Amino acid sequence: MSIATFIPQLWSARLLQHLDNALVAKNFFNQEYSGEIQDYGDTVKINQIGTPTIKTYVANADMDSPEELNTAAQELVIDQSKYFNFQVDDVDAAQMRAPLMDSAMNRAGIALAETEDTYLFGLLKAGVVAGNQIGALTIDTPDAAFSMLVKLREILTKSNVPHAGRKVALSPEILSYILEDDRFTGTGGSGAEGTLASGQVGRAMGFDVYEVNTLPTATGVQTVIAGHDLGATFASQIIKTEPYRMEKRFSDGVKGLSVYGAKVLVGKAYASADVTLA
Repeated sequence: MSIATFIPQLWSARLLQHLDNALVAKNFFNQEYSGEIQDYGDTVKINQIGTPTIKTYVANADMDSPEELNTAAQELVIDQSKYFNFQVDDVDAAQMRAPLMDSAMNRAGIALAETEDTYLFGLLKAGVVAGNQIGALTIDTPDAAFSMLVKLREILTKSNVPHAGRKVALSPEILSYILEDDRFTGTGGSGAEGTLASGQVGRAMGFDVYEVNTLPTATGVQTVIAGHDLGATFASQIIKTEPYRMEKRFSDGVKGLSVYGAKVLVGKAYASADVTLA
């Protein structure tokens, strides 16, 4: 028997870093109602009040009777429920100096967030009103990509979406075209110097630009989503996290339950484009 077989394995104190998606969908939603949910199946009633009629005032004449403003109620239903359940063996925990359980909990949280991100962008795509959807669009040059942003901006402006706080989510492939355009990265462009210096995505055409890997995709088609967080709401809670001892193993287990729900309340607050890259 070779002596080499007796060389013990050493466990590193450092864990290999994972490559995680940038999770940004929540930036396109407000989270005003998160504190009002307790459990899966909860429903939050959200009221929206109508706009008063503006009338002309005539001196020495009575005004019309006060009008009764209409209200419209929408429901935010907490209809998504996701869980994790993992174990860490005592031997593993003893051999690794790194806080293995804490790291596993962190990984579970990131995995839950990525699931939410994919769900939220899919919900936004479905919630965009028909008039705010750009049909099939081919992008094969930086100019074509920038023209898409111009069109998305026009759509949102016509829908009276506030200029401050607008955002757009782009895939890495589409963003690559934008980054080649001097209007985004050249001298004088909005956020240009910061983009070149740091490599971070900046602003273009009044949008905060986000690079994402969780946008809706179909065969050869990528969806670009732009809008403002006033148009949709998202609420989530991790309602249970329970450590437990495995009955038939020398292992600690942890399970957790996350519930959430989201709703597009104002579809005109968003615009989308279905893009094919040439």
